Amino acid sequence: MSKILVLDDDPQILKMVSLILKKRGHHILTAENGSHALQTIESQQIEVLLTDILMPDVDGIEVINTCRKKALPVKIIAMSGGRRKISAEFNLQSAAMLGASEILPKPFTQEQLVEKIELVTSC
Repeated sequence: MSKILVLDDDPQILKMVSLILKKRGHHILTAENGSHALQTIESQQIEVLLTDILMPDVDGIEVINTCRKKALPVKIIAMSGGRRKISAEFNLQSAAMLGASEILPKPFTQEQLVEKIELVTSC
């Protein structure tokens, strides 16, 4: 199965998503910030990055932008629930314009998560 890096500053999201995807047979790595995620992507052969957008430190948009500028061969699924004045829709549209393969609005169901993973890993 696929080697997937899950990036989110919320430990509960990391745990939930990791458990769901591990049950599906994927090898899961996690990162709680964008800096750690970029180091992991550059040092390991990550097939899929599932990234939150709004995070302290290096946010998901910066991670996506860096991956695409460096032409890193990783498929990206951007997820966001928005925050205050910034809507999830705006965040996800921005991520798609920068090169995210798929977008996933929060909250999402287990089925929606698995569907997005299957979409990017079947290409």
